[in-house]
This record gives sequence, structure tokens and C-alpha cells, in this order.
Amino acid sequence: MRAVTAWSPAVSAPAFPFPRSRVKKLILVLVPVVAVLAVAGFFLFKKSPKPQYKTVKIERGSIVSTVSATGTINAVVNVQVGTQVSGTIAKLYVDFNSPVRKGQAIAQIDPALFISAVEQARGNHLNALANVGKAKVVLADAKRTLGRNQKLLEQGIVSQSDLDVAQTAYDTAVAGLSSAEAQVLQTKGALRQAETNLTYSTIRSPVDGIIVSRAVDVGQTVAASFQTPTLFTIAQDLTKMQIETSVDESDISRVRLGQSANFTVDAYPELQFTGTVSQIRNAPVVTQNVVTYVTVISVDNRDLKLKPGMTANVSIVTQKKDGVLKIPSAALRFKPKADKDEKGKKTEGAAVKPSAAKAAAAGKSGAPQPMKPIQHVYQLTPEGTPRAVSVETGISDSKFVEMANGELKEGDEVVVEQVTTGKKAMGSPMGPRF
Repeated sequence: MRAVTAWSPAVSAPAFPFPRSRVKKLILVLVPVVAVLAVAGFFLFKKSPKPQYKTVKIERGSIVSTVSATGTINAVVNVQVGTQVSGTIAKLYVDFNSPVRKGQAIAQIDPALFISAVEQARGNHLNALANVGKAKVVLADAKRTLGRNQKLLEQGIVSQSDLDVAQTAYDTAVAGLSSAEAQVLQTKGALRQAETNLTYSTIRSPVDGIIVSRAVDVGQTVAASFQTPTLFTIAQDLTKMQIETSVDESDISRVRLGQSANFTVDAYPELQFTGTVSQIRNAPVVTQNVVTYVTVISVDNRDLKLKPGMTANVSIVTQKKDGVLKIPSAALRFKPKADKDEKGKKTEGAAVKPSAAKAAAAGKSGAPQPMKPIQHVYQLTPEGTPRAVSVETGISDSKFVEMANGELKEGDEVVVEQVTTGKKAMGSPMGPRF
């Protein structure tokens, strides 16, 4: 028999398309290229992001310049009513908020002692009048005796001594009459004083107004000595009020008579009241080395909403301009933060030198001229970097400043805030946030 042998194909490894030497050369070339790309990518992603800025457009509108102050509302005329005599309060005819008229009785001091004093003074006065009549009788008798003795002396019936006695009696009678008449004047004055004190025992209102304060009650004893006690305070007219504000010395130069003022009070926070500057007092008020000047604001209070003693937050309008270019105050305060480039140098927007602006404002002649306030704002260049622009400013309020002169125009955008600093944000030392 023939031996059958199984056929098995020869297993051979596939042939590699490139020689091993070429593969080694390819690897040696790719490794440096990959390393260079990795390093470039690392530095590319490590580069700080470009700074971002917030801008606001320049608008045209009105600007109102004000001076702020705080004061207290009071009546224009406050009359403090006291008493000129001492005694016990017997009656009260008015109370708080009572309207009164001039001459109206508002209180009564017990008049018993004053009535007694009047009666006593009147009795003394009548006695003095009687003494005058008696002195006149004595004088008439002395005059007759003197005349009779003069005739008898001519006839030789009486002596010279008798005539001298009659003359003395006459002169004494004349002096006695003068003394009696003086006593009449004295007692008359005492009577008038007693009657006046009796009149003063009834306390009357000196003006038309409203009782805003009452300091006594029935039965209370008041003493009028060197200082008259204040029993009532009367506001003459509450429809006309005034605010006494304290304006700082740095702002007083901008305040003028007749300027309008707006103010609010805590009682009506939703309402705004108006007034007018009526007085600027020259006397300085120094409080903890701070100098202020009292400025009086006149206020119309026809609706009687304002009450004495209220605290008013006042804004005095010193100047107002309409249709001017308004720059946000934040744009004038903005300064770009310095950033470092690849070489470590600080970079920021190029600012216009103030000296150049002053020279341009002085004019070609070079003559010195009064300068307006020159400040700088920043605009973004096409590359996105801030560029300083010089502007002349005018009046300002709390949010905007007038642009009196400059290269900017309505609608131009100025930088008010730098959103990012241009530096790569650093991770938290505690690790990433989840």
C-alpha cells in the first residue's frame, strides 16, 4: 500500500513593506516634531486671555449741579411767651396746637395777691391826695397870718419877731404842700405798678399763631426773677416755614440767594418739596474743626404737611445745563491696569500728556489763560486696547459730568470698567471646585 501523507501548507511571516532601517529613521524624525508641537501648544494655551472692557455711550441731556446739606424745619417766627410776675397758674385757656389771636388770654395766674396790692396802692394814693388838701389849708392860713402881721407891723402893733414867725410858718406850709404833691405822684406810680402787675397776671398771646409748646399746668408755681420762664411757644405762621442747613465751607462759594432747593423728609419719603435760598449767614459754625455756614431755605407749607423739628435732606441747585454732552463719572475714575507682555514689560493705553493739552488751550499767542478742568477718559482702539483722550469738564452731578470741550462726540463709547485683568486665572490652592 502507498502511504498517504497529509498536506500541510508552509506557514511564512508576511513580508514588511519597509526595511527596518527606514522605520528607525522615520521614528527619529517624528519624535522631535511631536515634541516641538507639544511645547508650542503648551505655551499657546498658557498665554493670558486678552483683557475685556465695559463701555458706555456718551449721551446728550441735562446736568444739574447741587450742594447737599441737612437741616431742621422751623417756623419763620417762633415767639416764646413768658410771665413778668410770679404766682400760681389758676387757669389755662389753650393747649397744644390751639390757634390763638393777638391779645387773646391763654393763661391766668392767681390774681388775689395782685388785687390786694392794687387796693393798698389805691388807698395810699387817696391818703396822699388828702394830705395835699390839708397842706393847702395850712398854706392858706399861714398866708393870711403873714399878710395880717405885715399890716400890723406897719402900724406898730406887732414886733418884727412876730412877723418873722409868720413868715416861717408860711414857708413851711409851702414846703409841706410840695411834699404832699410829691407823695401823690409816688403813690400814683405805685398804684399804676400794682394795676400793671394785675394785668400781667392774665397772660395773653402777643401774635397770631398756633401753640406748639406748653410748659405749665394748672397749679404750677412760676417765678419771674432774673430770667423770665417760658410758658408757651407760639409759631406765628405754619404756612411759611424755613430750613436752617449747615453748608460746608468747600461748597458755600457756589450757593447764592434765590437759588432753588429740593428736599425730602422722613415722614414723606415719596414726596419731594421745593424751597428757595433766602439767607446765607456769614457767622461760621465750627464743630470738631469742621467749618460750616448756616444757609436758610424758605419753604411754602400751605398744606401743613411739614411740622417744626423735622429733619430735611436738602439739595441746593447751584447750576443747571440742558443739551450738553454727558460723560459717566465712572469713565473719569477709570484707569487701565498695567499688564505684562511676553518680555515682562508693562503695557497700557497711551495717554495724552496734560502739558500738551494745556499748551493747546493757552492759544497760539502763548498768553496765560484761565484753564478749565482737564481730565482723561479712555476709548478702545480697533485692537481692543484703551487709549487715553483728553477732555475739558464742566459741572457735574452724582452720575454724569459735562464735557465742555474735547474730541469725543455723542454716541462715542468710553471705558468705565475693566472686566478682566489679562492675567490667567489661578487655581484655588484647595484644588478644583466641584
